[in-house]
Amino acid sequence: MRARFLASEVGLGLRRNLTLTVAVVVTVAISLALLGVGLLANSQVKVMKDYWYDKIEVSVFLCGNLSESPSCTGGAVTAEQRDAIEGDLRALPVVSTVYYESQAQAFARFKDRFKGSAIAANVTQDQLPDSFRVKLKDPKQFAVVQSAFAGRPGVDSVQDQRAVLEKFFSLLGVLRDGALAIGLISVLTAALLISNTLRIAAFNRRRETGVMRLVGASSFSIQLPFILEGVIASIIGWAISTGLLAALKSLIDTRVAPLLTFTKFFAWSAVWQASGFLLITGFLVSSIASLLTLRKYLRV
Repeated sequence: MRARFLASEVGLGLRRNLTLTVAVVVTVAISLALLGVGLLANSQVKVMKDYWYDKIEVSVFLCGNLSESPSCTGGAVTAEQRDAIEGDLRALPVVSTVYYESQAQAFARFKDRFKGSAIAANVTQDQLPDSFRVKLKDPKQFAVVQSAFAGRPGVDSVQDQRAVLEKFFSLLGVLRDGALAIGLISVLTAALLISNTLRIAAFNRRRETGVMRLVGASSFSIQLPFILEGVIASIIGWAISTGLLAALKSLIDTRVAPLLTFTKFFAWSAVWQASGFLLITGFLVSSIASLLTLRKYLRV
């Protein structure tokens, strides 16, 4: 089949069903963009996990005058107890670094973090205990520290930041899975629209295909223009969806990242990887939908 004839047939088909073609392009663009958002959400969760898990600390809070735990019945931690706890912490093989934070330092950090908030005016230095901030070589080894120091005289409580982050990342995981599910459902919707568009196109051009059949054209030659129409519409939709994802990344870099400086965001490479996956997905979906539709409604 000559390339010029094939191009004219594809162009004719796209013009004949211009409204449906535009609908397919818009649907594919939105569907792939939603799926791309799900992929970028997955990349974001991975980036945040790598960033925050590297900063996870175990907090060993020491007994203060207001502590009520059973291990603090003897009152506030003594200097001897504090030194012994620090020495034992540093001796643990799973511990990387140990940092001591006094009540004054904890209070200063608290006031800085909640500056301008009503809660800062209602908290006094006595309410914030001394603590050791412990960085582990492996954040999963929290149980070693907990078993060694929980309930020890002078120790009020042992807190693992990882437990708090796990709940947060579980929530992000649910949102990510929801975005991916919506994207996949949207892609299925786009496939159905492509199928209906090609079915209408095959019906409108039944005379031309009948003539081609009479002159001995092969099944593939007759079906190829229809398949290319679906593929071209999908590629245009993919290009638009990539533009939308790039716009989202630019918005995050210029508007969101400067406000949320306490974490990292996915890089541009994640956008291009998602775009490549969307291109393959759009091509496969349009091709499979086209072939299945043409086998049923364009029997040659």
